[in-house]
Amino acid sequence: MDSATQEKIIRAVDEYQSDVTGFLQRLVQFNSVTGHEPEIQAFVAQTLRGMGLEVDVFEPEVEALRRYPGFLEPELLFSGRCNVVGVWKGTGGGKSLLLNGHVDTVPLEPIDQWVDGPLSGAIHDGKIWGRATSDMKGGLAAMTMAVTILQRLGLHPKGDVILEYVVDEERTGLGTLACVHRGYTAEAGISCETSDMEIMPACIGRMWFTVRLRGKPAGISARWEGVSSIDKAIKIVQAVDDLEKMRIQDLHHPLYPDNRGALPCAVTVFNAGTFPSITPETAVLRGSLGLMPYEDPKLVEQQLREQIERVARADPWLRDHLPEVTTEGGYVAAGAEIPVDHPIVLATQAAYQTVTGGPAVIGARKGAADTRFLIHEGATPTLIFGPGLTPQMHAMNEYVPVENLLTATKVLALTIHDWCNRAPRAD
Repeated sequence: MDSATQEKIIRAVDEYQSDVTGFLQRLVQFNSVTGHEPEIQAFVAQTLRGMGLEVDVFEPEVEALRRYPGFLEPELLFSGRCNVVGVWKGTGGGKSLLLNGHVDTVPLEPIDQWVDGPLSGAIHDGKIWGRATSDMKGGLAAMTMAVTILQRLGLHPKGDVILEYVVDEERTGLGTLACVHRGYTAEAGISCETSDMEIMPACIGRMWFTVRLRGKPAGISARWEGVSSIDKAIKIVQAVDDLEKMRIQDLHHPLYPDNRGALPCAVTVFNAGTFPSITPETAVLRGSLGLMPYEDPKLVEQQLREQIERVARADPWLRDHLPEVTTEGGYVAAGAEIPVDHPIVLATQAAYQTVTGGPAVIGARKGAADTRFLIHEGATPTLIFGPGLTPQMHAMNEYVPVENLLTATKVLALTIHDWCNRAPRAD
């Protein structure tokens, strides 16, 4: 792409700044907590039709998605909760690019803790405020306005541009998996998730687990005749802590120089006993552990089970009353990654350099992301890049800097124009 065209695109984003910020404000003003996506999706579909895109509105088909390894059982029905996909058809002879984001948000409560209100979209102090400004309606606004501005400049790409607005990311990710199942793939992808303006070719996985164990009940006045499930559960908590230490020592990744943030492994919920004057008979522990992008969740689950069983068999009571370890019904998400020198990473880096005048930071997400479906099931090499700030994810008084929003829009517009005008086999 010649420098004059690059400058034209960058200048246009600045000229249309009020449109970019205004579109994000409008998105924020919709209450789209998971399960309440229909209203915002109707607005998105209308917007994409107004842009002249081919628009597909569809509900995820749960039964069809069960066959995929990454399937998670949904807590909510998808009736009326539709994905929206818009396709800007290229003129032909270029590479395709898929941009993905979710419209659902975490809850708004406690409402009284919001200075401007969770759905205000207020702008002050150089920031746009409200639920999902960072996670991740800022990313949705940037990818939508990047295409809008290219259209206004008459810069029609050769390759197709696919814009995905999905539901249920905060719970299962089945919205994105449903897009893959419907056939939406591309030669590269960008998830516009929260990334602190870093380019992230990798994300970790996440596994929630539950451990149930039994003691022996006894009245409090003869508690020495019982076996306290709390005493035994404390050994399991320590076993999990020890597993974290082992994994931090053994597992490494160049994009996670401090691998503690990638590999948290801990019991975080501890419930035991039924009555203050009875030795506790049962205990239920719940926790979470992180997976490196290259790990198989099934093997990690096996490692967790073996660690707990090893500790249990060393205990005179637990060896005959082994704890039950499950991940079923919880959250199991694989990690995912693409090479740091993949052409889409290099293209996005180049666009960032052009916009900011400085090099992009190549990082990695310390949380699960829908890129796992795009990469593993959709065979679409996908990175994460968006304007949102990681510390603002799910925060009270969430915000995104206006500067981040505008810079991300510029970077995405340049990347779309560059990538989609490349010959399909040029790389």
